[in-house]
Amino acid sequence: MFKARIETVDTAPAFREAFKSKRCLIPASAFYEWTLNESDGKKDPWHIHLPGDTPFSFAGIWARNDKLGVTSCSIVTMPAGEPMSKLHDRQPVILDPTAYKEWLDPTTPSRSAKELLKKNLDHQLEFHRVSRDVNSSKFTGKPLPEVNSQ
Repeated sequence: MFKARIETVDTAPAFREAFKSKRCLIPASAFYEWTLNESDGKKDPWHIHLPGDTPFSFAGIWARNDKLGVTSCSIVTMPAGEPMSKLHDRQPVILDPTAYKEWLDPTTPSRSAKELLKKNLDHQLEFHRVSRDVNSSKFTGKPLPEVNSQ
């Protein structure tokens, strides 16, 4: 599972053990969200970032499944606040760098770790609509030619 809800990350069977001591940071410089365009019924992508495109880290948890030989991670999400609520009802937790050390420390108790999730930069997010080309594997940075459908 790619997303772990802040409301249950410490109690849900799928996440509670990882939340106790396998917390991680997932670095990024931006992410995307899509909204439905009422005029044509298609989805519009939004580029979401911090001011100045400052790099940041999502709060995450990780786990190893030895039976499958897979290590995976999940991003912790929370109800969207301003300004993200204009785009979606949920958003990833972007952890404040001052919380990184304690978040990563496996000896930090779950209760304290959950409180650290409140130390986030989500209120600083900025966003703008970008070309729908961003969702195409054929996109190379140059606008894709229009496709005429018959």
